[in-house]
Amino acid sequence: MLFSCPETSFAPSQPKRSQQAPRRIVQAIAFGLVMLYTAPVLAQTAIPSNASANVQSAAPMPPEGRPLPPNYESDYVLGAGDAVQIDIFNVPNLSGENARYSVLVDGSLNLPWIGKVNVRGLTLQEASDAIASRYAEFIREPIVTVTLLTPRPMRVAIVGEVNRPGAYTTGQSVGTGPAGQTTLETRGEARAGELRTVIEAIQTAGGITQLADVRNVEVRRPRLNGTEEVILVDLWAFLQSGNLQQNVTLRDGDTVIVPTATALNPDESQRLAAASFSPDTISVNVVGEVVRPGTVSVSPNTSLNQAILAAGGFDDVRASKGRVTLIRLNPDGTVARREIPVDLSANLNDETNPILRSNDIVVVSPSGRARTTDVLGVIGGAVGAVLNPIGALFNIFRTVDDINRD
Repeated sequence: MLFSCPETSFAPSQPKRSQQAPRRIVQAIAFGLVMLYTAPVLAQTAIPSNASANVQSAAPMPPEGRPLPPNYESDYVLGAGDAVQIDIFNVPNLSGENARYSVLVDGSLNLPWIGKVNVRGLTLQEASDAIASRYAEFIREPIVTVTLLTPRPMRVAIVGEVNRPGAYTTGQSVGTGPAGQTTLETRGEARAGELRTVIEAIQTAGGITQLADVRNVEVRRPRLNGTEEVILVDLWAFLQSGNLQQNVTLRDGDTVIVPTATALNPDESQRLAAASFSPDTISVNVVGEVVRPGTVSVSPNTSLNQAILAAGGFDDVRASKGRVTLIRLNPDGTVARREIPVDLSANLNDETNPILRSNDIVVVSPSGRARTTDVLGVIGGAVGAVLNPIGALFNIFRTVDDINRD
């Protein structure tokens, strides 16, 4: 009867309740931790068909709003100094403004949960795949998007048949100067606005010379394993058909080589002169018996006749209009001298109306009558000095006094 009493029948079970209470608290804490780490996983289980449209991304910001070249993002390779944004679908605390990073000096990104991920030498898609594989340990089938926010400063060498060959650096520390405009020069390296493509690089280096072989331009690209990749670029095909694939996107460390043409076609030269990667003007010197002797700025592939007219034309009284002298400094350092018969009505041809190159010198000699007049003037001055030495001496003093007054 003692054990049938309600008060005494529960007495032995009281110690069990006091022992189970701490166990339930531990279970509750464990359940909370599991839910904390599995919440992102549960978020990945139901993905709508328009998932890609919901992923936040920030497009690269080209200076002055100019459009990016074709396949810019797909061709771009990440490196130290790049600013990127990472978006993981349905994981807002690891996406958007909360997930903007700069690639470290060692080429890695330091990310939450997974630590360092090496992205040096990877495209944006390859970097997305590498990060997704690391987050797969915590998130089921993560959808990761890596977006380039600000590209790092880029260093490119441009050599060969360009007007200003050398090494050029562009990027964050330069500003927003347009391509083709040198804005700063430091330690022998020019800094320019943009060097994203082959054409922009050539424009920055002052454009091609008139001896450039635009069909066989080379882009030499170093690889991480120490080898070198050579990419052939045909800018003539770009001009003929508008093939944008020929305007290759450059990478940091590339070298652009513009070779010398073995043969020049006058018709092709005229078309190249109007291309965007040719210089706007070249300088030639027209000296002697012209109206305005000196240096004149003319468009590329200007003919001899056009240069003479740009200097004001022949001096009608003193010029020898039948023949001029063309002096040209060759690329190998030699000097070529040609006597060219002049026909102002002639079309473009190499015999009487050749195409001029930068720094050519055109000499217009005086006519026979002008030379005779000059000789007689010298002789007359000498005779006058002999016959009237005192007057000649006074003329010398007067001339010196005029010079000092000026």
